[in-house]
Amino acid sequence: MTFPSLRFGDVIAKVPIVQGGMGVGISLSGLSSAVANQGGVGVISAAMIGMNEPDLAKNYAEANIRSLQREIREAKEMTKGILGVNIMVALSNFADLVRTSIQEKIDVIFAGAGLPFDLPKYLTEGSQTKLVPIVSSGRAAAIICRKWLSKFNYLPDGFVVEGPMAGGHLGFKAEQLDDPEFQLEKLIPAVIEAVKPFEQEHGRPIPVIAAGGIFNGADICKYLRMGAAGVQLGTRFVATHECDADIAFKQAFVDAKEGDVTVIKSPVGMPGRALKNDFLRDVQEGKRKPYKCPYHCIVTCDVKKSPYCIAQALANAKKGRMKLGFAFAGQTAHRVDKMLSVKELMETLEAEYNVACAEPASA
Repeated sequence: MTFPSLRFGDVIAKVPIVQGGMGVGISLSGLSSAVANQGGVGVISAAMIGMNEPDLAKNYAEANIRSLQREIREAKEMTKGILGVNIMVALSNFADLVRTSIQEKIDVIFAGAGLPFDLPKYLTEGSQTKLVPIVSSGRAAAIICRKWLSKFNYLPDGFVVEGPMAGGHLGFKAEQLDDPEFQLEKLIPAVIEAVKPFEQEHGRPIPVIAAGGIFNGADICKYLRMGAAGVQLGTRFVATHECDADIAFKQAFVDAKEGDVTVIKSPVGMPGRALKNDFLRDVQEGKRKPYKCPYHCIVTCDVKKSPYCIAQALANAKKGRMKLGFAFAGQTAHRVDKMLSVKELMETLEAEYNVACAEPASA
């Protein structure tokens, strides 16, 4: 038994694993190309991708476009596999990043942190890029299908369904995170059910990808048996040699113990799941002082009340300066116990999947 393939129309990944887009700068050309080379969908995170550009503060838009072009081109030089870009709808330069990704002929755009109601309008004649929204409910999936059909005569090429155990910004209220009604096991069947009428009416599949807290091959088997076409993993790919973050960032995951994963109130107005550290403790104790906003990178960020710049904090962490930032992480981060290559990780996941799926499904 081996992994089934994952199809977004005529874009076919040999392995049903999407590597989650992790910003700021955690998944760039290095990680995404390594995942694509193993048959999965490698994903570049576009959030604040221009963080190393010398003119970022003066030419925010151009610096990010330039960096995204470079990362996509470098990734394409390293792989012939399937590549995606993750673009947050809440980013103030969302349109720039979408246009750039389509111009660079990226295979898939994943769009979350808001509902991407106008995403298909950026497609150009002859563009092959697939559009995959990230949602957290069947209702959101159905609304996007209806809007896209009525405005653009276009159906989503798939959906990523992110549950409350994911790392980073979460599409849930804080009190929903531990509510059994909002667990991924409930969300996947609901989204599959919500998109079914659209699939039937238009005679084409809309693959649903399970995301948030998925750790091993047994989890992958469980969600594929539930009807998901694939899974998205982020946290598992951090502690890989090819991950684009500094070694200190990766080591924070390897060292994390149970209880080290916490939910924070992000300056962008959403709950976020992260690894506890001194920086976040300082924030909690009021030791971080309000700052000037250099970029206005996220539309929903409450600049006047925020004790720190989340873009700068995440960029610092990516560079290994953990005292000046923090790491977003999924609920399963404490189970990561060693560094692997992407190849070793993918082989391990497949072996675990084969063992789990050889067992009869539990009722």
